[in-house]
Parts: sequence; C-alpha cells; structure tokens
Amino acid sequence: MLRNVTKRADKGRQKLADQVGLDANHPAIVNALSHPEVLRAAAPTITTIWLIDTIEHAVEPPVLVAHNAEGEELLFCALHYPLAADVTLDDIRLALNRCSELRQESPTFWNWRSLRKSTKVASKAKGSPASHTFVTTLDDGSLVLGGLELKGKSLVLSVNSRGRSDRGRALLSELLGGLVGEPLVEMQTLDQVMASSRDSPPPKLDLTEDERRTIIHQSLDRHYRDMLDQPALFLGNISPRAAARTVKGRVKVVDWLKMIENHAAKSAGQNDMIATHDFSWLWAELDLNELRS
Repeated sequence: MLRNVTKRADKGRQKLADQVGLDANHPAIVNALSHPEVLRAAAPTITTIWLIDTIEHAVEPPVLVAHNAEGEELLFCALHYPLAADVTLDDIRLALNRCSELRQESPTFWNWRSLRKSTKVASKAKGSPASHTFVTTLDDGSLVLGGLELKGKSLVLSVNSRGRSDRGRALLSELLGGLVGEPLVEMQTLDQVMASSRDSPPPKLDLTEDERRTIIHQSLDRHYRDMLDQPALFLGNISPRAAARTVKGRVKVVDWLKMIENHAAKSAGQNDMIATHDFSWLWAELDLNELRS
C-alpha cells in the first residue's frame, strides 16, 4: 500500500512543483515524495491503528474456537498408564509394535495415526462462529491422532480431544491388557494452556557482562551504519555520508557526531554499556578524523 502511495505521489510531482514554484526534479520535491518520507508521514497512522487494535483486544479479547480434523473441540488430554509389576519396557514395545496404527519413531515414542489414505477435515456447521482447525500429518500424509511415550515406569498417551482420548483408551486397553494399570487422566482446555503460557516468566538469557556489552555495541554500530546512507532532516534531507562531502555539510555532520558522543557520555553511571561505546569508527567512515576534538 505504501509503495502504491509513493507511486501516486510521484505522478503528482509536477502539480506540487507548480504550486511551490520549483522544478519537478528539484531535490526538495523529489525528497518530499520519496518512500522514506511517505513512511515518516504514515508512522502516526500505523501506530494509531496498532494501538486501537491492541486496546480492543485487551478490553474484549477475541474468542478463539479451535477444533481438530474430526471437528472436535480442542481439549489437551494426557493419560498416564503405570506399568504393571514385573512388566518391562520391552514388553510394552512388543505390544505396541503389533498395532499398525502406531508408528515407532524412537525407542520411547510412537505416533498414533489414522490409516485412512486421505482424511477429510470436518466442515463447520452453517452459521457457526469462525474457528481454527489444527491438523498434524506425517510425511506419508497420514493424520496424527496422538502420541505415545514411555517415561520411566509409565506410558503416556497425549491427544487433543475428549473423543480421541476415549478412542485411544479403548485401543490401549485392547493392546496392553494387563501390562498397565488404570491411567491417571489430565485435561486442559485451550484457554487454560494459553493462560499458563502467559503466566510463565520469560526465559532469562545467561549472558556475561562482556557478552551483553558486545551485543549492545553491535546493535549501536548497525543502527548508525544504516543512518549514514539515509536522508536526514537535520541535514536538509541528504544522508550524512553525502553531507560530509561538502564544506557546509561537514560542519553539520561534525555537530551530529559530537552530539552522539556527548549523549553517550552522559549515560555514565546509568548505562555504562552505552557510555563506553567507541564511536571513532563513525568519524573515520566519514573521513572526518581531523575535525574530531
């Protein structure tokens, strides 16, 4: 959309030039209708649209309706089967591997899959609210119904609906017989899973002081390196690199570089990682070392 706005603005360049009494190719006209200037003009609108959407989601969170391929509402179920006394893991593996619906992926994990060649996703009822359908398939295209994992002295069946839980329980009852006891069943709705995810604290990065300093300094270097070739309003809409090639421009660029260094120096005691950053490469990049004092 922004690219299209820039194209339309460019078509109106002559009209704008006539209104202000300048040539259509004058730098002021060209820069005013450039893509960066369109972005600058659009920034408040983009921020406002984002803010309105964020507030609406906070005040009235959208209802997420989710189903699996069979059209069953998502309900995350884990059935923990304790192994019977004297039953070994090899006994369980042997029993599970007799079932064609179970595909062993590792010594301790099986995918429970549908053997139908193509699985049609259940259609929504007419007039029902919009919903998301979650489907997992294997490399051969078969639908994954759940997973089985050996954990210590227990076998855990994990599925995403009550219907699959009931069907999986019936299947294991037939396969395992007296090899396992009655399962302990855990169930969580999608809302509960999402709430627990939001409540989990974000992982802390285990970084040393030097590693944090390096990351911050590299970020600053990338930021200012990008700025060297971007039009800047304080330089008359030309880039610092271009301004440094003229006498008047060099004075303005030197003032800008000194402002950056002074601002960083004032961070001492509050943000020493910025205060200790070396900006000398900027002066060298712009061939202004002799004006640095």
